Amino acid sequence: MPLMRFTQTLILASLHAYLVAAALAQPFRITVVDAESKRGVPLVELRTVNEMIFMTDSAGVVALDEPGLMNQNVYFWIKSHGYTFPADGFGYAGKALHITPGGSATLEVNRINIAERLYRTTGEGTYSDSVKLGDAPPIEQPVLNGEVFGQDSVQRIIYRGQIHWFWGDTSRARYPLGNFHGSGAVSDLPGQGGLDPSVGVNLRYLVNEEGFSKRMCPMGDKPGPVWFDGLFTAKDSSGRERLLCHYVRVKTLGELYEQGYALYNDAQDIFEPITQFPLDAPLHSRSHPISHVEEGVEYYYFPSPYAMVRCRADYDSLLDPAQYEAFTCLKPGTLYAKETSQLDRDASGKLIYGWKKNTGLVEAGQQNELIQAGLMSEDEAYIQTRDVESGKKVIGHSGSINWNEYRRCWVMILQEVWGSSMLGEVWYLESPTLVGPWPSARKIITHDDYSFYNVVHHPFFDQKGGQLIYLEGTYTRMFSGNAVSTPRYDYNQVMYRLDLADTRLHSPQ
Repeated sequence: MPLMRFTQTLILASLHAYLVAAALAQPFRITVVDAESKRGVPLVELRTVNEMIFMTDSAGVVALDEPGLMNQNVYFWIKSHGYTFPADGFGYAGKALHITPGGSATLEVNRINIAERLYRTTGEGTYSDSVKLGDAPPIEQPVLNGEVFGQDSVQRIIYRGQIHWFWGDTSRARYPLGNFHGSGAVSDLPGQGGLDPSVGVNLRYLVNEEGFSKRMCPMGDKPGPVWFDGLFTAKDSSGRERLLCHYVRVKTLGELYEQGYALYNDAQDIFEPITQFPLDAPLHSRSHPISHVEEGVEYYYFPSPYAMVRCRADYDSLLDPAQYEAFTCLKPGTLYAKETSQLDRDASGKLIYGWKKNTGLVEAGQQNELIQAGLMSEDEAYIQTRDVESGKKVIGHSGSINWNEYRRCWVMILQEVWGSSMLGEVWYLESPTLVGPWPSARKIITHDDYSFYNVVHHPFFDQKGGQLIYLEGTYTRMFSGNAVSTPRYDYNQVMYRLDLADTRLHSPQ
């Protein structure tokens, strides 16, 4: 009998422990929404008094299942780039929530950014908390896709009726070193099998035999990561549309092993180098090209962020760096050389800007150096972009330009360098012409000591005749000086939406 009672007691104790564990395993749902749109906000940090950090997923939710926080009031500091939460009398921006298994709470944050953060497009656990809570995420691969943990700098192009996506260095779960020869995926266009871009993007990764995102530009045993940009399509001599890119094999951020052009092999889904050109070639395909007809001639322009490089949009010309032109004030045939640069002036001393082959660019930072050296006056500077509110100069680092039917003008999405964060500020600009001028900029996205670089606007996602546009960039602590990485989000792509009807974009300038 004693043995039976002991056995019964043990069973009851085990059952009790199981039921308690099962109850605690029901997460507490925290939903963080935009106070205006009521849409869930991703990338919101909730931090406890003992420094536990929880981040909202792409749906704006946290599945809180920490046993030590259950059945009590727990205070959370609440913060997010470009969003605020009301502070109390002590200046603490946060709130105490009563945490119970299976319970829930909703918090509202106020958006400062003009652009609205929507979701993370790459990396592990984009909807991990939603899955824990039993929700149905909008994308097909909500927790892990192509075994990708992180990806750098998106490139995209429509080719053969699909969106082709490419990225640089790609990390994975099993080892700190991943894929450094480019990654790729495809997705369907909205209305042609693809999701509404406000919901998400169903990426179908091109993978290797292990299921991991495969090398898109394999280089055998040659050293150095391979990066590519400047994707364009052109018809070859047979009339077949081909996809090409500019590629570099990288030694350091400022030094290359080689560069050239690569052709997409449709049968193998990889880029194959077909030509190389000198490392010091001043002009070539770059950034996010856009096709435009000027005086009856079709060109590809290569904004980075200003459209100051172009080439005739035919196959042979695009593969020959000597056929590229720069919109520049340097003397034809010369390169930028700091204080010894040779500027092109007419007999009266007027600076001559124009399209010139085999001639270097003068970009924003270089332009400022010429002004400081006394070779150019402030009034002669071509790039005159300033903050519409403060009047301070805005120095662009990357970006894209597209025609916008809603505004009936060209719009630029510009990522700033050396702004209030080193690489975390994004601006909106308008111009009646592709090459500018671009005098006034309005900040639309800000980051606190964090980078958000290589931003790009996806015109194929535009909605309401161009009123709503979508843009994304790489969210990373790299170059920011921040010692702490954001879990899951770091080194991944984040999508934003911008409503061009927002009156803050068009106040008197």
